[in-house]
Amino acid sequence: MGIKGLTKLLADNAPKAMKEQKFESYFGRKIAIDASMSIYQFLIVIGRSGTEMLTNEAGEVTSHLLGMFSRTIRLLEAGIKPVYVFDGKPPDLKKQELAKRYSKRADATEDLNDALKTGNKEDIEKFSKRTVKVTKQHNDDCKKLLRLMGVPVVEAPSEAEAQCAALCKADKVYAVASEDMDSLTFGASRFLRHLMDPSSKKIPVMEFDVSKVLEELNLTMDQFIDLCILSGCDYCDSIRGIGGLTALKLIRQHGSIENILENINKERYQIPENWPYQEARRLFKEPSVSTDDEIELKWTAPDEEGLISLLVNENGFNIDRITKAIEKIKVAKNKSSQGRLESFFKPVAGASVPAKRKGTRCTLAIPKPVVNPKMYSLEASFHSKPKAIGSIGLPSVDLGSRQAMVFYRSLCCGI
Repeated sequence: MGIKGLTKLLADNAPKAMKEQKFESYFGRKIAIDASMSIYQFLIVIGRSGTEMLTNEAGEVTSHLLGMFSRTIRLLEAGIKPVYVFDGKPPDLKKQELAKRYSKRADATEDLNDALKTGNKEDIEKFSKRTVKVTKQHNDDCKKLLRLMGVPVVEAPSEAEAQCAALCKADKVYAVASEDMDSLTFGASRFLRHLMDPSSKKIPVMEFDVSKVLEELNLTMDQFIDLCILSGCDYCDSIRGIGGLTALKLIRQHGSIENILENINKERYQIPENWPYQEARRLFKEPSVSTDDEIELKWTAPDEEGLISLLVNENGFNIDRITKAIEKIKVAKNKSSQGRLESFFKPVAGASVPAKRKGTRCTLAIPKPVVNPKMYSLEASFHSKPKAIGSIGLPSVDLGSRQAMVFYRSLCCGI
């Protein structure tokens, strides 16, 4: 769930803390990505038609592999250095939220069965997506794939969002990418939404700066955490009748949840019994994360033999397309090693300033771009014999035989 209504609250009350950015503007940047959120999106979108999903010949779902492979290549081609962070054991305080999610999936399964009986295609599509769950197998498959691609994987001891934020605060990455806003509450200095959206959506990346968030809202970080707890988070219930805007007003007026509880009209607002807001606050301020010294981020050359074995031999992907994709990875990694332009102009400590000479004039020429932008697109999916046909950005095309192509687009600049 993340933090309920936080995006709108910030858009209305801290607009200067948000800015739209082009996908290509993150060339050379290291970005920590919430892996489970991305896998969930792939399972919902890629190769899904009603209850059917993209599978290999053994009937095993491969949507997450196709999505992770193609989307990561898009990031690499744009010169972005992704770091995928996977969830560990959830904190005990999240059990209530996880139980709610389980109940919702169970309800969706019943609704799906009813829709299948009546043949209502719209309801079948809607409820089938609500039954999706990211499993340990999905995570393990993607970890193996990413390591074979030469992309670093971090296994968080607990919450992935917290680990992403810790990497950002330690300057190991530039920003955190996810669709849940928890990373801001965990203190990530920069947070990105829509980075993992397909290029066909043409949605700009939305970047949030936490220091500007605090400045615009006129709150301390502790007060911002209390605001998020009051708005609604994964760790405890919120106070019925208090939404984001009311929570902001109360925090500005009273400064903390403790002071709010002392002054609030308890007849109007019912406080949850044994409300564990203090424990929720502690989880945001002191989450279980791996330390800076325990994590080493390395981007290496792809393991071509390993990728072919996993994707082609085990999952029926098309060998020609996988081979071409591997070449794209190699080229992209060579390009991204150039680094960002501003890194070449960092001031040198202790450098002396030359004395100004009389009668001379100095001009600074603008250098020509090192890289000529071109446009590339991935022409088709990597499956040779999918069980179900799906698409990313474009509709599927049935070729009338056992083989089918799934066309999709992936645009990239700077290569």
